[in-house]
Amino acid sequence: MAEDRPNIIFINTDQQRMDTIRALGADHMDTPNLDRLAEEGVTFTDCHITAPSCAPSRASLFTGHYPHTTGIYRNGDRWTRSWVEDLSESGYYTVNVGKMHTAPYETPMGFDERYPVENKDRYLGDMPAGEPPLPGEKFYLDEWDRAMQARGILKQQREFYRQWEDYEERLGAFEWELPEDTHPDVFVGNFATRWLDHMPRLEQPLFMEIGFPGPHPPFDPTPEYAKEYMDRDLPLPTAPESDLENQPEALQALRRHHQGVDHDSVTHDVEASEEELHRQRAYYYANVAMIDEKVGDIMDALEANGYDDTVVVFTSDHGEMLGDHGHIQKWTMYDEVTNVPMMVWSPGRFDADTVDDLVSLFDLGPTMLELADAPVDDSMEAESLVPALEGDEEWSGREYVYAEHARDGILQETEFMTMIRSDDWKLVHFVDSDEGQLFDLTEDPEETDNRWNDPDAQEVKRELLDQLLTWRIRSGVQTADWAADFR
Repeated sequence: MAEDRPNIIFINTDQQRMDTIRALGADHMDTPNLDRLAEEGVTFTDCHITAPSCAPSRASLFTGHYPHTTGIYRNGDRWTRSWVEDLSESGYYTVNVGKMHTAPYETPMGFDERYPVENKDRYLGDMPAGEPPLPGEKFYLDEWDRAMQARGILKQQREFYRQWEDYEERLGAFEWELPEDTHPDVFVGNFATRWLDHMPRLEQPLFMEIGFPGPHPPFDPTPEYAKEYMDRDLPLPTAPESDLENQPEALQALRRHHQGVDHDSVTHDVEASEEELHRQRAYYYANVAMIDEKVGDIMDALEANGYDDTVVVFTSDHGEMLGDHGHIQKWTMYDEVTNVPMMVWSPGRFDADTVDDLVSLFDLGPTMLELADAPVDDSMEAESLVPALEGDEEWSGREYVYAEHARDGILQETEFMTMIRSDDWKLVHFVDSDEGQLFDLTEDPEETDNRWNDPDAQEVKRELLDQLLTWRIRSGVQTADWAADFR
């Protein structure tokens, strides 16, 4: 086993779009610390998730298998294992600070220390909201809950936001009115920094997962950050009427559902005013800027405490629609959701580079295991990115990436949705419908011209559907033993 195994700091945000980092072309953002990771590290510009919601994507990321293999199709599905166990068994000291979104929330997952911080507006686990519990109910208190309780503070949440007079017009955007250090992203960043500052240096390498709850809604920056981004010109969502009309019924039903139910304190209005949409985006982008500040604090703490040989990995579990194509949050296969930022930073180990080839988010699993000189299970469907990090000219990325999601309480009008995407084309298949989506990404990068029924695109459609079939069969064969053991 290598004696010079690096420390690995894995920073994972929730629901962060690509257009949130200035160094990646988002001129409306100020993100000096994320810019540093992008400019000094290896940046993957075409990284796509394997599932368009939190738990399925994270379970896939932390196992190296697709959702149809893990059986984790929805938020709340039981998830109790990960490759963090392999890191731990190989000699790493493993720590989680912040969001992992396992079920149960406190599942060990191979971590020596876990300090979970879950969704800001949590509904999948019992939590205090100011009302006494019903008989038989119990509360799950994460680290943030306990810290707030110790200070006698009830955190901002849906029950309270609904009392705001302009709640419907807010579209999920609210100022954080409590003390700044109680904001969940500030809390997680400060917690991780304090751990690095006060934990005696270990005799073994460190793996730390730092899971920021934001910029997942509610979109809740502190007033100072909110004002900064409210004063900026920002890109607003586009949703041509032809785009809305030509979406499959499952996605039209999804839009209607969001207009009727305020998930995560987000009210959705396809006909919202530019002023309302601007505030929603300003608060979302401001939340990213807050996280950027905490990333800077973490980088400073690593340097101050002698973590010289360290690989810092940054990504997000999926993106956010923010009104594009008439949608909010996730549960779609548009690039706003599937394409996420990914940077791997370790000057002296990897030269700064930008990689434009297709990769999948869960490829980070075997990548970190290989960097740690830990065993990589042969059944993994994820593929190590170490050749790309090392500048191997023979490495060429993936020909296709895939994502999938099953019916849940929000995506209600399809039993199963699957995406296949190449550099040039994207196909979205609904198992219980003759409808689907097919986009020529070269001619239509905004994904507004659905060519599913276009006679001139049927050959490409057939090729992609055939590739989906081959992928699922190959996946089942490759993972049969692992899946049987996992379940």
